[in-house]
Amino acid sequence: MYHQAVYDEPFIFEIRGRKTVKLPHENENFRLNIPEKMRRKSLNIGDREEFEVVRHFTRLSQMNFGVDLGFYPLGSCTMKYNPRLNEEIASYPGFRDIHPLQDEDDVQGALRLMYELGEDLKKITGMDAITLQPLAGSQGEFTGLSIVRAYFENRGELDQRTEVVVPDSAHGSNPASANMAGFKAIEIKSNKDGKVDFEEFKKYITKNTAAFMITNPNTLGIFEDNIKQMADYAHEMGALVYYDGANLNGIMGKTSPGKMGFDIVHLNLHKTFSTPHGGGGPGAGPVAVKEHLKDFLPVPIVTYEGGKYHLNYNVPKTIGKVANFYGNFSILVRAWAYIKLHGEEGLREACERAVLNSNYMSYKISKIMPVPGYRIKKHEFVASSHDEEGKLPKASDIAKHLINNGVHAPTIYFPLIVPEALMIEPTESATKEEMDRFIEILKDAINTPKEQLEKEPTNLKVGRIDDVDASRNPRPTYRVLMKANSKN
Repeated sequence: MYHQAVYDEPFIFEIRGRKTVKLPHENENFRLNIPEKMRRKSLNIGDREEFEVVRHFTRLSQMNFGVDLGFYPLGSCTMKYNPRLNEEIASYPGFRDIHPLQDEDDVQGALRLMYELGEDLKKITGMDAITLQPLAGSQGEFTGLSIVRAYFENRGELDQRTEVVVPDSAHGSNPASANMAGFKAIEIKSNKDGKVDFEEFKKYITKNTAAFMITNPNTLGIFEDNIKQMADYAHEMGALVYYDGANLNGIMGKTSPGKMGFDIVHLNLHKTFSTPHGGGGPGAGPVAVKEHLKDFLPVPIVTYEGGKYHLNYNVPKTIGKVANFYGNFSILVRAWAYIKLHGEEGLREACERAVLNSNYMSYKISKIMPVPGYRIKKHEFVASSHDEEGKLPKASDIAKHLINNGVHAPTIYFPLIVPEALMIEPTESATKEEMDRFIEILKDAINTPKEQLEKEPTNLKVGRIDDVDASRNPRPTYRVLMKANSKN
């Protein structure tokens, strides 16, 4: 029987500690001329003992779910286990204590690591040049589409090339990034197998198309087997082909975006290469391109010349910088460590295990509820708790039943083309025992009376949230909550 720890834990601001430091203004010999109108009477700065802080966050962790407790089957998130070795390497003083404004000669080791990571990622993706600068997959998308924009602007075609074509199964960030980059997103409907139909595809690719943007395998976990044909046709029409690398774990080491005909790839190092993520970060979204686009990459690029590593700002048609300095360095270190630890054969095996796990779960769950689309999946799959008779619970109720039993829920209600969607991605990290337990709890959810399901979760610190109240009366931060309470 699972039951989460429950503490009546205060906010860290509310914990009153004993005074342990003497502030400068309390020293009678200290004088600082600050105008009276700029002086604050009090500071909201905690003054708490170390053991109180450690206990506070330990208790919070016991009221939460973490990667050390079980697997995260969040579809399209690739929540792999994060090896402790990678964390240890990232904490080496030579990586941890350096500053981005140090001279190149002082950080040759860091530049070498970035250079080697870039070379490895180019080989994995089949691309010719790369930037490590973007700080997230979404920023990688925007960077890639900014390169598309700069490319057509340089060719004098930007006024004509105004559209980016995306499938209806695309990640929501794809059309959003297209709009942010100044393009109009055009949606293609998927066929009954969950793929892009080639004949339908040709109707949407025109002389107005700047890029065709797709992830492969797609968000249904299905490989788009017409991808080379689609890429060739897009190129014939003068468009570029963009690979959303969110699902690279489904093909890593088996094939590459370069072999499929893509011009641009953005990667999610925090997904495919096992760096910690969730809750808004941290992340890294490198962008790799083919030869004809390398002159548009952000600066600087890490190069190796004359026996030394350099930050090269000599990129003729660069789109400029997309982030401060050179990228999310500690995440780059972890990704480098993951790749070096696995090697080429290990990365291929990680992909194979991820696909095997996904198909095992997909087959088992297809006996319980529909799993739409083509039968053979890659790294993830989407089940649906929608049935004509209305016998299956809602996806949200199933998710709450899972977490009520100590198993993290999958992604729900995405992709939007599947009603009551449960998007499941076990990754290669999941054991058979973990997957079997997930499936058994899923079965139990279906057999649990609706009245009971609608009361869950009951074994957690937080019970069922009133969705309507949360939407109409949001209280998202500590300060907003305190302000609201002061009025009551």
